[in-house]
Amino acid sequence: MVSVNERIAQLRKLMHQKKIDVYYVPNEDDHLSEEYTAEYFQCKSFLSGFTGDAGCLIVTKNFAGLWTDGRYFTQAEGELAGTEVTLMRLRQAGVPDPLDYLIANTPKNGVLGFDGRVVSAAVARKLADALSAKNAKLHMSDDLAGLVWGNERPAMPEEKLFVLPEKYTGESAAERIGRVREAMKTQKADVLVLTELEDPCWMLNVRGNDIACTPVAYAFAIVTRTKVYYYVDLVKVPAAVKKHLEKAGVTIRPYSMVSKDLAGLKKKVIWADLNRLNASFYAKLDASDTVLNAPSPIRMFRAVKNPVEVRNTLNAHVRDGVAMVRFICWLKENAGKIPMDEVSVQNKLYELRAEGKNYIEPSFETICAYRGNAAMMHYTAHDDVNAKISPNGFLLVDSGGTYYDGTTDITRTISLGKTTREERMYYTKVLQCHLDLARAKFLHGTTGNNLDILAREPLWNMNIDFQCGTGHGVGHVLSVHEGPQGIRWGMPTLARPSAVLEEGMVVTDEPGVYLPHKLGIRIENELLVVKDENNFYGQFLRFESLTFCPYDLESIEVSLLTDDELKQLNAYHKMVYETLSPLLPAKEKSWLRKATRAVKR
Repeated sequence: MVSVNERIAQLRKLMHQKKIDVYYVPNEDDHLSEEYTAEYFQCKSFLSGFTGDAGCLIVTKNFAGLWTDGRYFTQAEGELAGTEVTLMRLRQAGVPDPLDYLIANTPKNGVLGFDGRVVSAAVARKLADALSAKNAKLHMSDDLAGLVWGNERPAMPEEKLFVLPEKYTGESAAERIGRVREAMKTQKADVLVLTELEDPCWMLNVRGNDIACTPVAYAFAIVTRTKVYYYVDLVKVPAAVKKHLEKAGVTIRPYSMVSKDLAGLKKKVIWADLNRLNASFYAKLDASDTVLNAPSPIRMFRAVKNPVEVRNTLNAHVRDGVAMVRFICWLKENAGKIPMDEVSVQNKLYELRAEGKNYIEPSFETICAYRGNAAMMHYTAHDDVNAKISPNGFLLVDSGGTYYDGTTDITRTISLGKTTREERMYYTKVLQCHLDLARAKFLHGTTGNNLDILAREPLWNMNIDFQCGTGHGVGHVLSVHEGPQGIRWGMPTLARPSAVLEEGMVVTDEPGVYLPHKLGIRIENELLVVKDENNFYGQFLRFESLTFCPYDLESIEVSLLTDDELKQLNAYHKMVYETLSPLLPAKEKSWLRKATRAVKR
């Protein structure tokens, strides 16, 4: 097997042949997907050995660095050990932003290289402008990582599309196309280019299987005032989908034709998000075109769920809650009695979810992490890394399901027997953060950045932080991570925007504590934004929980909870029991009654 260092050496040899001084390998695919991509596009992981879903690799003649964020520091330390690749901890003191590093380290009259299909037009323009001052140039035409990978590179996926019926989406494809055209009319755009994988799926009520745990297809769409062109590998389109698309007035074109068709647009006002349009496509546009650089209107359309989507999402969460209760009941009953490890436990949860109505697949790869492994926020157990589970300490399980009627994402940290007072204290502090955000009431116009402090204050008061966002949007039978809404701190940026929270949006609430090699605790529910009172001051909003699953009562130090938090805890558990108990067998129902009992001081 070729080592990481040997792959880096092969890349440097190609760089030398192409007269490239610095080479940039991001995590994205041709659609600028930021996190989940098909194996074909995972060049960063292939070259560096780091398998996390976020980050980039930069290689110079004498340096190789892997940039990633706080969710992956512990994981990256382990995976990069023994290689020449240096871990560059994003947003830590003394660590430059990767784009700043590229600009600073491309020499005068030098060349910065990358595959222009996996770098956005916005990033390419920024780099080109900055490098012009030193007469340096961009080389975007070669996929050097792919050349190193060679014949061993996985093929592009060819999974079949399927129609998501209107009973789940609440709107026909024709109605959604109409909404898109109304937005185009408002913006005076002749053409809208859809590059995000989720956008054509949402607009056309189709889904795919090209990316594990994310029901999307590799496809582009171009919308004009009178036509819709859908660019997809034709082998993916079964007869039922073809008929569905033709009924909506959609013309199906080969996936490879989108570049040529973009080049053929002349004297048009083209609506394209340059943060989502790749640099190679942007270079194809004719000089006579006017580019309207703005996010796709579908980004907000899909973020705000309609009443049918909300109802279906709620139904999916109820079934998901049944699976989770059955799982936790089984886990607590059998820990220490039968052999268990992280893989066998997560497989049990997969099995229980799959028994539910409308289940498609996991919504992401389950994180099942015992004790110190849970300090790695995105830890993945597999045959080579798989801790044995004993009847003590914490097991963190972050999991979810994609159903035909909704997408779920839930984390529970579960005690498996004896815990220490320190562990219970940390658990309770995380629970306080979680409850305090869920209890928020706020005026319309509020963003997730405004609310984030609610989910951190109990930990910040202890000089502790979790180095990630507090919550993300969730798609409807799409990606489990969806924008533009989110809950995080710090100033919004183009890469990390902060949208106003609107009725019908879904966000997660998932604070945590992570002590490297010692423990990780996270608690997560999905929250729905709903209207509260409208008065002289304006429209107030609040959250309703979509997630139905008990917290771990054995891990709570009740003395640390405020009266409001205790009342909220008991009210939530009452709702969980009343919702799920009629759907459970007698054994699990009895366990749930105890797990949701009212807590008193």
